[in-house]
Amino acid sequence: MNGNGTEYHDIACQQVLLRDASVFSIQWTVMPAVYAPLLSPSFLVSRYLAYLRRCTLSLIRPAHHGETVEFRLLDTGLSLVSFTGPVFSVEAHTSSATLRICGGFLVQPRECHRGELSFGVETVADGVRITLRLSDFCPLLLGGAAPSLVRKILYRSTQATIHRIVTVRFLARLRRELTGHGTRVRVVRVRVREGEDI
Repeated sequence: MNGNGTEYHDIACQQVLLRDASVFSIQWTVMPAVYAPLLSPSFLVSRYLAYLRRCTLSLIRPAHHGETVEFRLLDTGLSLVSFTGPVFSVEAHTSSATLRICGGFLVQPRECHRGELSFGVETVADGVRITLRLSDFCPLLLGGAAPSLVRKILYRSTQATIHRIVTVRFLARLRRELTGHGTRVRVVRVRVREGEDI
């Protein structure tokens, strides 16, 4: 809450280009502890996939095929990003679900074995922290290990911005649905990894 009495819901965010030209993006927020029983990694994955389809007006359509999840373009067979999983893990006060990138049109062909999208749930002092993290992602738009300034600008203004907006809005919507009321969102820049801001 600020000095004017306005209540804010903080969402932490960082997006950077690492030295190996892979992308690291992380967003998190803290939910009230009373909602902990609902906030499992599997719940987050299913809600995120449904939200991705809804917020893109079905332009992107997540599809399941056995142990593979694809972000398809409309009704075509074109997968923008393909994943295996999710793989679930539990450690002390933290649980997670990880989708590992295995291909897709938006991924550099030689780097399809790298990258993952993870959904984390962690019990913290002031509630439950929900984290979405994209790591080791090598976008086709960046071209390779030494992307040009033009490629960086293009990626920053398209895919990076879309991913940030979708993730922040997803976290804000999730809180609103759970609590039954909305608050103003404040995006707080954090530094988890060292790299070039994107």
